[in-house]
Amino acid sequence: MTFKSILLLSTLFWGTSFTLDKPTVITWKTLTDVSFDKKWNKEEGMFILIPKFGTSVTPLKDKQVQITGYMIPIDIETSYYVLSANPYASCFFCGGAGPESVMSIKFKGPVKRFDTDDRVTLSGKLTLNKDNLEELNYILSEATLVEKK
Repeated sequence: MTFKSILLLSTLFWGTSFTLDKPTVITWKTLTDVSFDKKWNKEEGMFILIPKFGTSVTPLKDKQVQITGYMIPIDIETSYYVLSANPYASCFFCGGAGPESVMSIKFKGPVKRFDTDDRVTLSGKLTLNKDNLEELNYILSEATLVEKK
């Protein structure tokens, strides 16, 4: 193999290895591809909504994604934040949006403090949660800040 061939193969290898790690940019509209079945939960003594993720959401399971939204501090001491499609006043907790419009954020490492409604772009691994009642339906783990707007 000639030096030129080795150089070309190395360039191709390194070029593709970096693009494989690039997160998929998603929007909140994509995450609306979910429906909910109402089921009685004996332990909780109430009806709960069980998500059924649609065909555009299911392939994103455990994939690296990037999304933009509004930060909602839940517990600053533990760096627990929720990312919302909407500002706080019109998010799922306060307004007319649904559970598909928010996601739990689990940061990869130490994080600076965010204020309510800071508009940010985050990257991380998307988890589709339908079993753990203590968590939201969407969880972004190993999250890192891409941009604060």
